[in-house]
Amino acid sequence: METILAFLVLVGFLIWFHELGHFLFAKIFGVRVEVFSVGFGPPLIAKKVGRTVYQIALIPLGGYVKLYGENVKVDDPEAFSSKPPWQRILIAFAGPLFNFILTVVLFSLVFYIGVDIPKYMKGPPVVGFVETGSWADRVGIKPGDRIVSIGEFQVRTWEDIRRSVIEATIRKPEKTEVVVLRNGREVVLKADLPKIETGREVLGVHPDLPPVVGRVFERIPGVGLSPAYQIGIKPGDRILEVNGTEVRSWYEVVKVVRASKGDPVRLKLMRNGNVLEKEVVPAIDPRTKVPVLGIAPKVETLRESFPPAEAFKRSLERTWDLVVLTFKVIWGLITGAISIKTLGGPIAIAQFAGQAAESGIVPYLSSMAFISLQLGIFNLLPLPVLDGGLILLFLVEMVRRRPLPDRFKEYWQRIGFALIISLMAFVVINDLLRIIGK
Repeated sequence: METILAFLVLVGFLIWFHELGHFLFAKIFGVRVEVFSVGFGPPLIAKKVGRTVYQIALIPLGGYVKLYGENVKVDDPEAFSSKPPWQRILIAFAGPLFNFILTVVLFSLVFYIGVDIPKYMKGPPVVGFVETGSWADRVGIKPGDRIVSIGEFQVRTWEDIRRSVIEATIRKPEKTEVVVLRNGREVVLKADLPKIETGREVLGVHPDLPPVVGRVFERIPGVGLSPAYQIGIKPGDRILEVNGTEVRSWYEVVKVVRASKGDPVRLKLMRNGNVLEKEVVPAIDPRTKVPVLGIAPKVETLRESFPPAEAFKRSLERTWDLVVLTFKVIWGLITGAISIKTLGGPIAIAQFAGQAAESGIVPYLSSMAFISLQLGIFNLLPLPVLDGGLILLFLVEMVRRRPLPDRFKEYWQRIGFALIISLMAFVVINDLLRIIGK
């Protein structure tokens, strides 16, 4: 229920703000707005103020502003069709523009309030654990290695890794050089980089984390009460042994639990100087199909907060970096360097929003800023029915100095609806397949 509420608030607000851009620019240029709708389908709530109907509709996965004279030529100064192409372009661009403005505002707020980040993310990427069978395991990366570079990109901290992999994958996924520092000397490993997929660890490497419980999840989606919660594991417990084997790293615990295949696991814990022994039956996570206990490691964090001017500057930088990275990812999807499994639909957004809301207001605002940016960029793509498609038509009309034929516009819209419906169907199926672990 919390996930659904977080999703509805996030999507509803982003759509409202996007459509507010179209609405305000239409008013600026004297275009009559007939309907301002958050959502599609039959209206749940509707109220007419002046000559505009404001409504919340049944399906909260979009929204629209209906402009007078939008789809037919009307000889009226208040009609959208009577306005010069440059004004129609600005009205169409206003929605994505407001998404970009909202992104900057939200990121500014996030940087001002302060962001808690894992302390290790700012440190050198020294490998503490390598997942068995992962890409890193196959190419020969070992615990203790310090990752120096991936392809042409230098890796100075853990937070550099994922972006370096994306950049290197897009540029040259075949036989990419990964340089690691091992026992004081550089070792060059050559291999094809893995395709990037949402929800998966890209390389299969992790920092060295002590086996101390930082959080116990009360419930696991699709399972119910978590095994760790049921047997009374508490934050601060240090795991000494698993099935009689001493563990020194959090990921050693993860490895044994995953290898259990759901069979009972014996734990020896240290709590407030006392040694406890417990037996727990792992649950099978329906999303990943692997055994889990419902615990997360204790991770030291750093809080980064900045005065308003610096927060705004960093927000602009973050927004620009994400814009550039998003277009690089789009290119990677086109070339096949990045898996289409990275595409997420409403279910993925709902999960993302729910997890962010559980983590606190700052992660929730960050997720809202990120999705707002993606919404703005997506709407600028030159596809029919999207804002970018309309802008493209109006630019063509500016060059031709006369309107495009009505029949062409009709076919253009039909193609657009078919593309959008196909895309929505694909991402929903992609979400469902991701959930059931296919």
